[in-house]
Amino acid sequence: MDVSSSSWLTIAIALALANLPFINERLFGFIPLRGAPGAAPNKSGWLRVAELLVLYFVVGAIAYLLESRIGNVFVQVKEFYMITVPLFVVLAFPGFVMRYLRKRH
Repeated sequence: MDVSSSSWLTIAIALALANLPFINERLFGFIPLRGAPGAAPNKSGWLRVAELLVLYFVVGAIAYLLESRIGNVFVQVKEFYMITVPLFVVLAFPGFVMRYLRKRH
């Protein structure tokens, strides 16, 4: 896999995983949550934020593995994280809009 395709693959994975907490009521997409008896389970906003944080590190690990397969791994300093965390949150915006801002009929 070359640099360009691994970069696009990382962006696609980041887009999918950033929206995952907002598109379903399961933890990480496959762990069912227990709700009140007779009611549908509902993830709290804090649980969605925590899930988003964990998925950020999952995407980082995948990107690190792809980068190490290409060649030398570059050292990441705080500026890298100061850019990628807000970028990951921006990638989560479509899922946030669908979950909280869209009118339901």
